[in-house]
Amino acid sequence: MSTNADLHARRIAAVPRGVANATAIYPARAENAELWDVEGRRFVDFAGGIAVLNVGHRHPAVIAAVQAQLDRYTHTAFQVLPYEPYIALAERLNALAPIEGPAKTIFFTTGAEAVENAVKVARAATRRSAVIAFTGGFHGRTLLTMGLTGKVVPYKRGFGPGPADVHHLPFPSPAAGVTVEDSLKALDFVFAADVGPDEVAAIIVEPVQGEGGFHPVPAELMEALRRICDAHGILLIADEVQTGFARTGKLFAMEHYAVKPDLITVAKSLAGGLPLSGVIGRADLMDQVEPGGLGGTYGGSPVACAAALAVLDVIENEGLLARADALGERIRLRLEAFATRNDLVPVSRPRGPGAMIAFDVLADRGGHTPDGATAKKVTTAALAKGLVVLSCGRYGETLRILVPITASDAVVDEGLDILEAALAEAGA
Repeated sequence: MSTNADLHARRIAAVPRGVANATAIYPARAENAELWDVEGRRFVDFAGGIAVLNVGHRHPAVIAAVQAQLDRYTHTAFQVLPYEPYIALAERLNALAPIEGPAKTIFFTTGAEAVENAVKVARAATRRSAVIAFTGGFHGRTLLTMGLTGKVVPYKRGFGPGPADVHHLPFPSPAAGVTVEDSLKALDFVFAADVGPDEVAAIIVEPVQGEGGFHPVPAELMEALRRICDAHGILLIADEVQTGFARTGKLFAMEHYAVKPDLITVAKSLAGGLPLSGVIGRADLMDQVEPGGLGGTYGGSPVACAAALAVLDVIENEGLLARADALGERIRLRLEAFATRNDLVPVSRPRGPGAMIAFDVLADRGGHTPDGATAKKVTTAALAKGLVVLSCGRYGETLRILVPITASDAVVDEGLDILEAALAEAGA
């Protein structure tokens, strides 16, 4: 039987170090919010494959849908022989997405592909080239999406010049001392100094920053962006790769706002663990690209589309929107208590909508100085005790909880107990 150490040695020899590993744990099997490694040890999963498993590992409905599709066909390339699962999924997303007027959807494989193609659609529809993003945002690791991403280390360092016509605004954050007014003033500066608003194709924003630390966009800013986009013919792209499909208590996080985007990128939990992404947008914009200008050999795999249709059924049939809110409240109450404790490492109060929750590990109790080194100690201690939990944020100070929404209260409580013990151990 292989051990974690054996497999990790093979991984180091065979796989480049550029793809990082948060752990050296190698799973053998998983169910819902639990997994077992190759050595038989059990773990509670608060990572969810980085927000991919909102309906849990191996949900029976998803597995059944995948198996049924495998029995029919696995691939034809939609551009060659189109198929019903792709169309059926597009129809459902078009009806569900918070897009003004008729919508259309195209599918790809990764979140970065979705973002790249959303920008392509925006450029084709507006005949403009510039794109504005935010510091702290994460949009992918391809050349264009790396440029859109608002963090240098580790995503940009060493890769040379980024793409042209990409501009960044400071993201509002009380801890960083940046207000909504500051963000909008910076946009005025960009328009005055770098690129005119009539040259901007799109502004792209995550409704809740993922890698940036689970910071929601203030409603005031989202509404201002919509007004500015409308005034200047700019398209608003909501990057919902991490926030989508019930994680925030809504099917799309943009449903928390009074305004709607022109384009939405989706991926991660869309297909319950299978690789699938997409762009949902206003039909009049989506049709601006000539035939052949969009697509990909594996884009919209029939197997992944079948899984995604099952995921949407599970979200509806199992009431996962309400469950996300209830689960989030359960987690939030425990984390609020952690923030008042003197026997744990100093932590902030939790933030984030629904079950998309995070908190910061701090250098001083009651302060705002991030402590990424101690956050790493916490994740390491948690892993040793049987909990997989990830960090994020500018300095790695943020601990994010992405437990499957289908997890039982007992498993969630167990994971929180382990997290509490890890916070105590790291502070000892």
